[in-house]
Amino acid sequence: MNPTPGKGIPIEPVAVIRSPFEQKFGIPRQPGLVLRAHGEVRLLEPYRDPSMLQGLEDFSHVWLTVRFDRCVNQGWRPTVRPPRLGGNAGVGVWASRSPFRPNFLGLSVVRLLEVVPGPDPLLHVAGIDLLDGTPVFDIKPYLPYADAVPDALAGFAPVAPTATLSVVFSTTAEQDLASLADPPGMRALVAELLALDPRPAYRRGAEPGRVYGMRLAGRDVRWRVTGPEVEVLDLKPARST
Repeated sequence: MNPTPGKGIPIEPVAVIRSPFEQKFGIPRQPGLVLRAHGEVRLLEPYRDPSMLQGLEDFSHVWLTVRFDRCVNQGWRPTVRPPRLGGNAGVGVWASRSPFRPNFLGLSVVRLLEVVPGPDPLLHVAGIDLLDGTPVFDIKPYLPYADAVPDALAGFAPVAPTATLSVVFSTTAEQDLASLADPPGMRALVAELLALDPRPAYRRGAEPGRVYGMRLAGRDVRWRVTGPEVEVLDLKPARST
């Protein structure tokens, strides 16, 4: 009897993601949608050898193979309900990018801003859609001629989501921003995220004025949607849990 394909093959993380996203709610649903979402890919032992990064600086983007480790305990699902279908219609898990899949593996293509060979080898990246602490199992350069197919079909998600809301900051939020080391960077990140309306699809149009919160870059960000506008209420230091 032939052994089960792949059974017993060891696999371990080569790196870990450092990201402003400290909880799943509010994370962009695809990479590249929020270019202000900067992060780091920090290499782990025994893969901190600078020679492994040689030549990578000549590429503009990289593929990251990751594991949705915070979803493992919830189990995988044969069918899922993608947000792009309103969170109600179901499709097979192979027809989705849901994290609730066998092996919980994902692919993310991110912009490579800088390669830092040492003394702490890491990659500065942008456009990330990954939770802080996500394990990375592989890193590959993105090749436009092989990885981009101009006439490819995209099923129920044919085009990228667009910003639908205008974002304003309350007086309190402006004061909170002023206390940060990089107010313009945080302002731009929050604005790009909220303009895409991160609310669950089934809640859009319901409970007008409801206050939402998300943990982002060490801050608890509170906001509410009123018509075509989202108001950022405040950005307080995140409470330790």
